Amino acid sequence: MKLKVYADRGSQPSRAILIFCKVNGIEFEEIKIELAKRQQHSPEYKALNPMGQVPAIVDGEFQLFESHAILIYLASAYPGIADHWYPNDIFKRAKIHSVLDWHHSNLRRGAAPYVVNTVLGPFVGIQVNPQIAAEAEKLLLSSLSKIESFWLKENEKFLLGSSQPSIADLSMVCEIMQLEVLGDKERDRILGPYEKVQQWIENTKNATGPHFDEIHTLIFQIKAMLQKPPPGGAINEAE
Repeated sequence: MKLKVYADRGSQPSRAILIFCKVNGIEFEEIKIELAKRQQHSPEYKALNPMGQVPAIVDGEFQLFESHAILIYLASAYPGIADHWYPNDIFKRAKIHSVLDWHHSNLRRGAAPYVVNTVLGPFVGIQVNPQIAAEAEKLLLSSLSKIESFWLKENEKFLLGSSQPSIADLSMVCEIMQLEVLGDKERDRILGPYEKVQQWIENTKNATGPHFDEIHTLIFQIKAMLQKPPPGGAINEAE
């Protein structure tokens, strides 16, 4: 039975799963769960994932949610997956787990609420909170600084000194790509000081192309839509 991936391409963790499957030739059916329509809270979907979040997978009789757990499962369960994604070496695996744990308690807690509470909230029907945005920005910048100075401290091509990406690289770069919806000026303000981070993003894109850009098409569409002036033209700031 074909793997089923329940995802929204506007979701950072969903994109990581979809890219991983495509890059590694895993045959799957993508089932769209539209977050803007609150489909993640439908009774049918919550029977699969009671947390009401994406992504989730069904592989035969096996069901799983949480993106990091899904990436680990796919890298372990499917034959022919290159070792660099989730190495057999137990020490390298432990390092990858440390990055993944750090991601969810740092980078994600900064990037996701910052984007939602600045430009993305109104798009999905969420009221923005400037205080949450300010606190999230501090954590986001701190997280980027730690990636730059610690995870990439020796000018490594990828995290943990690897010459090829792991599931940790893919997960975290997809997180940072959400900053695209802020627009070029704001994204550059945030990422500009972190040259190693910017190069690492490009390295991950190149290692997973053309699927990386394909799966991120929706993000660039949202970015373009959010940059359009409001109907009736620009607002007169003097009014």
